[in-house]
Amino acid sequence: MLYILLFILLSCCVFLFLIFPATRKHSDRNVLNGLYIAHRGLHDIAKGIPENSIPAFKEAVKQGFAIEIDIHLTKDAKVVVFHDDDMKRMCSLDRKIKDMTLEEIKALRLLSTLYTAPTLKECLSAIDGKVPLLIEFKYDGNSKALCEQANKILSEYNGKYFVQSFYPQNLYWYKKHRKDVCRGQLSCAFKGEAFYKKLSGCLLFNFLSRPDFVSYDHRDEKHLCRRLVTKLGTFPVGWTFTQQEEIDKNKKHFRTYIFENFIPK
Repeated sequence: MLYILLFILLSCCVFLFLIFPATRKHSDRNVLNGLYIAHRGLHDIAKGIPENSIPAFKEAVKQGFAIEIDIHLTKDAKVVVFHDDDMKRMCSLDRKIKDMTLEEIKALRLLSTLYTAPTLKECLSAIDGKVPLLIEFKYDGNSKALCEQANKILSEYNGKYFVQSFYPQNLYWYKKHRKDVCRGQLSCAFKGEAFYKKLSGCLLFNFLSRPDFVSYDHRDEKHLCRRLVTKLGTFPVGWTFTQQEEIDKNKKHFRTYIFENFIPK
């Protein structure tokens, strides 16, 4: 019986070590508190404004909302703002961003509009520090290169920004090289996904990222591990809310709200 109790105790200690968030309380979490963040900018394709585009960012700035963007690294090591790994959904071309140069990407239009995928530099220039920026780092096997190239650009930016990623290796780079930047672990329950993704959904890779905040799918607000890391001190961010009722229902679970396709009150 003693060995069983010791095993349970050890297992609990290991589990807590794995999921524990950052012990610090980063000062920028005060900026996040109560913040409404426009997912991929304030886009509206019915008005000819595609996601992750300069007009979507300018519209969010105009209405005073913070902005969430996604970044990738191109074949020629340029940082471009784009969500998907490939161009198929947005540009009707079945090629991956990592296999394309910036010039090739700029030749394509977003959802047949007038606009092209902006670079991170163009995005920052459009926002110009007027509202906070939440940057999701994607992963195409080039984590170190993406973080290094993005950091070169962001180091010259005077606006407030946060970094987040589903991939803890991206956040590990920031933990190691840019401790001053507030970082967040993106996750969800990964229902029906592979086992290793479910482990990620349990936040068992927090030991790598030690996030200042956890950005979790609001539909999984009752996930045990998500609730536990909040109790352990991490800051809870919810994504992606598509109507006001979802935000109202989740006020007790999240303190920052990433929204899309409506204007929150």
